[in-house]
Amino acid sequence: MERKEQMEKWAAKYTEVKLWLGKIQAKEGATFDLWRFCGWSGKQPPELLALKDDPASKDAERLLDTFVADEKTGFPNSAKYRITIAVKSFFKHNYKDLARACGAISLEKVKPYNKPRKEDLRKLWSWALNLRDKALITFVNSTAIAKETLANLKWKHLEESWEDKELPCINIPSELLKGHGRGKYKGVRQVTFLTPEAKRDLINYKEWMEQKIGRKLTEEDNVWLETCYPYEATKYANLGTIILKLTKRTHVKFSWHDGRRYVNTAMEEIRMPPNWARKIRGRKVRGEEAPYSLPAINQLREKFREAVPLLEFTSEKPTITKQIDERLKIIETAMADLTPEEKETFKKRITKMRKAKHVKPEKERQKTETNGTGLGTQKIVDEAELAESLKQGWRVVAALPSGNVVIER
Repeated sequence: MERKEQMEKWAAKYTEVKLWLGKIQAKEGATFDLWRFCGWSGKQPPELLALKDDPASKDAERLLDTFVADEKTGFPNSAKYRITIAVKSFFKHNYKDLARACGAISLEKVKPYNKPRKEDLRKLWSWALNLRDKALITFVNSTAIAKETLANLKWKHLEESWEDKELPCINIPSELLKGHGRGKYKGVRQVTFLTPEAKRDLINYKEWMEQKIGRKLTEEDNVWLETCYPYEATKYANLGTIILKLTKRTHVKFSWHDGRRYVNTAMEEIRMPPNWARKIRGRKVRGEEAPYSLPAINQLREKFREAVPLLEFTSEKPTITKQIDERLKIIETAMADLTPEEKETFKKRITKMRKAKHVKPEKERQKTETNGTGLGTQKIVDEAELAESLKQGWRVVAALPSGNVVIER
């Protein structure tokens, strides 16, 4: 019998355990930790709770302190740390809270945190067995969404018409995040974005999954589903299994939490304000009352755009998005009023731009630049100004990701 089935069978015996599991996310791991504590203490869950029948009694707290101090348990320090958390949680959700001071144990970081490299992420992505796993890898390393949130994420959390957005927004309510919207976590939201390559993989996965299940996915469907019938939502524990198997095949060290660190490192490199980075990670924002309005989200999206080259990894070359071709089409439309000679000149330039598949980085430090002689002047214009500028003798230099265009005389 697998451990998962064994734990489910054990938990089903006790009403108290089922009540507790109904209120927490990581059910399998927590059940296993409580089961290990029961084995060490020689008490079953109802017997543990009976120690707090008298609220003034400290027998339960002393039992947990004894467990922490016992050097012959056979558990490493990290396991003891998880077990004490599970035991306290079990008592809390059965309305018999233990004193906060009991079971105190320090968890020392022995190994340095893993810092994913682009070439390692590319290998994980390349070796993924299906479109779901490929999409998961680019998704996590774009959005910094935690594993427990992944297991509950629904399509309704992506912004409307997200497939048509260059950098789609994902707006996640506090109930799906750390703290689940209670106490100091009340009102916390995660506002994050998909890079173009993450959007591409998510669209491919969605179309593939719809073909497998024979229907369109709805807003209420979970984003991440099992790839075999009956196509249930991918559970928290199975998300861990997916990445564990992939890392073993590729010999690349990676966990879903490493994806959060990968995104946060990129935010630091572009000097994103700390409060903005906290929004992207889904953490409490300090000093702001309403940071999740549409203007604030769009402002955050523009800053996130700067991090895209740092985040994308599936190709050694930057991803050329559909929007770049859309910008070139706008230029073609603006040429309608030009003379045949002028049109031919600009057609050659557009063809060259398409073949080059390159867009210069956007630097809108000044409206115009000149070499000091009055010649070679460049300026940045929006789409509305482009047609008139072309008539006046300006020529297109580059289409920018923001939608503006660099022109020069």
